[in-house]
Amino acid sequence: MKYYRYYSAVIFILLLSSSAYSANPDIPDPKLQKKVDSLFVIASSGEVKYRDMVAPAIEAIAKLGAPAVPVLLEKINTKSARERLTIIDILTKIGSPAVPKLVETLGRPDWLVVQRVCWALGDIKDSNAVDALKQVAYHPNWQVREYAVRALGLIGNLKGLPTVIKAFSDSLGPVRKAAAFAAGGIKSSQAIPNLVSALGDDFYGARFAASEALTLLDTQQTILHLRDSIQAATGLKANLMCQTLGKIGHSDALSVLNEQLDSDKMENRTFAAVAIMSADPKDLCGFHERIHKKVIDRLALVQIESARKAAQDVRETVH
Repeated sequence: MKYYRYYSAVIFILLLSSSAYSANPDIPDPKLQKKVDSLFVIASSGEVKYRDMVAPAIEAIAKLGAPAVPVLLEKINTKSARERLTIIDILTKIGSPAVPKLVETLGRPDWLVVQRVCWALGDIKDSNAVDALKQVAYHPNWQVREYAVRALGLIGNLKGLPTVIKAFSDSLGPVRKAAAFAAGGIKSSQAIPNLVSALGDDFYGARFAASEALTLLDTQQTILHLRDSIQAATGLKANLMCQTLGKIGHSDALSVLNEQLDSDKMENRTFAAVAIMSADPKDLCGFHERIHKKVIDRLALVQIESARKAAQDVRETVH
């Protein structure tokens, strides 16, 4: 209890005095650094005795604003996950006033620092960081590229789209996954062809991120591109195309799946049937009878019925 009272008093005093350090973030202040360091010990602590003081300490540092950013950046390459997350949290709470110093830090040689700064800029979501992030998106380290592209998606500014589209061609799957995620965040129909193509990506993360992103974009244009591409698709890509149409759930999307019941590829008929059952377990569109005429393989029928029951159970649970 005595620890709690003591540190609560310290945090309260620092909150009251924090406004004195907001004048110029570029001038180092030893007193400010000492205060941030002291508060950070509590803010990033996992000890039970500090549990109730963590949030107030985080708020106290955040209230210091831009002047606290250089002090936090000195710690950002920490090996502690708790400290790293605490720094990102504080920078996000500081928000836009932190952006100029963070953008400046993107030029540092330490890739780990740059990656984490990209992370923070994405969470802050300030469009003033877009141009700098576009440059960093071509960094030689793939983790920096991944987080820079991710940040562009979180910010959602259209200026970042050309860089995101180029990232679909990156040699590493996690960066391509970030590109798919970012395309969903920017929400431009220009990315639909890239996302449809990514449904056949070698990296599962990129495939599923692309599927999710397509459900966030213009419904009619997405359905049109999927209809044009699904005819030649096979295997995993055909399956994920059908799943995506099922998740969209629009009547036009189900019509495309209904067309696939006439495919000369048995597996595509099964993929389409499962997607229809998942999207429309009560047969509101009237396609179930056709499914049982077009799909006769016993194992496929078991899979289709399982999809119907699972979808039905989900809807009953929700309602």
